[in-house]
Amino acid sequence: MVNFTFRGLMAPTLTAFKNDLSVNLDVIQDYAKFLADSKIMGVLVNGTSGEGMSMNVNERKQVTEAWVKAVKKTNQHLMVQIGGAPLPDVLELAKHAESVGVHSLLCLPDLYNKPTNSSELIRYLKTVGAAAPNTPLLYYHIPSYTNVNIHMGQFLNDSVGKIPTFHGIKFTSTALDEGVAAVKANSGKYAVFLGADQLMAGAYTLGFDSAIATTLNMFPQLGIDILEAVKQSKLDKAKKTQDTLTQVCSVVTKHGAWVPTMKVAMDLFTPIKVGKAREPLTNITGEQMKEMEASMKTININN
Repeated sequence: MVNFTFRGLMAPTLTAFKNDLSVNLDVIQDYAKFLADSKIMGVLVNGTSGEGMSMNVNERKQVTEAWVKAVKKTNQHLMVQIGGAPLPDVLELAKHAESVGVHSLLCLPDLYNKPTNSSELIRYLKTVGAAAPNTPLLYYHIPSYTNVNIHMGQFLNDSVGKIPTFHGIKFTSTALDEGVAAVKANSGKYAVFLGADQLMAGAYTLGFDSAIATTLNMFPQLGIDILEAVKQSKLDKAKKTQDTLTQVCSVVTKHGAWVPTMKVAMDLFTPIKVGKAREPLTNITGEQMKEMEASMKTININN
C-alpha cells in the first residue's frame, strides 16, 4: 500500500514562460524557496494554474524534473498533474513522474471520452495508477473545465479498494454539499483538497482540512490565516480574512480569465516573475495591469 500523508496547504504553481513563450526553468528553484519561506510546504505542478494542458509532453517532463530538483532543497511535497492529454501521453507522464521521484500524482479525467459514472472513472484511474504503481494518485475534479459531473461523495465511496494507489481528490467546485460528502466518504480516510479560493473559510468550517489554491502563490498569508483561524475557532477572523481574499480575487480577475490574471498578480506582487500565459488563453493589457496594481493598493491585505 502506497502511503499519502500530506494535508494542509499546497500552491498550484504557475509555469514561467520567457518572452518567446518557451518554458523558463530558471525561476523554479527561487520559486520553491519563495513558497517554502512563506510556509507553503506543498506544490502542485502542471495543473490548471500551471498551464499543463498548454504544454507538450517533453515540456511537462522538463518542468517536473526541475521541481523535483528544487524540492530536494526545500523539503516540500511535490504533486504533479499528469492528465489532460491523450491516454498514452498520460501514462508516459505517470511513468516519468514516478521515475524521477515525485511524491504524488493528480490526474484529470479523459477529456474526450469522458467518464459518465463512477465505474468508468475508476477504470480510467486504475489504468493510470498502474503506470506508476509506487506513487499515490489523486483525482482532479474540476467540472467547470471538464464537464465531468460525477458526484464525488458517491465516487469516493465506490472507489474504495478498487485502485491500489488511490488516495483522494482535488475538489475544484463551489458545491460544498458535495464536497462535504467527499470529505466524509470512506470514513474520512481520503484526502480532499479544496480548489476554490473564495470558499476556504466555509469549507474549513464544514470539515475540509486541505486546499490547493492559486492565491497561495502570491498571497499565501491570507490562506494560511484562514485555516489557522478556523482551527482555533476564531470564525469572525476567518470570515474577515476570507472577505479580504475574495476581494483580492475579484480585483485580480476583473479583466480576464483566472490563469492569465493570476500570472500578472504573481509578477506584480511577488519577486517571482512568471511572464505571460500561453495560447489559447488571452493575456490582459498593460492598462488593465495598471488598474489591478492601483486597485490592490486600496485593499488592506495585512489586517
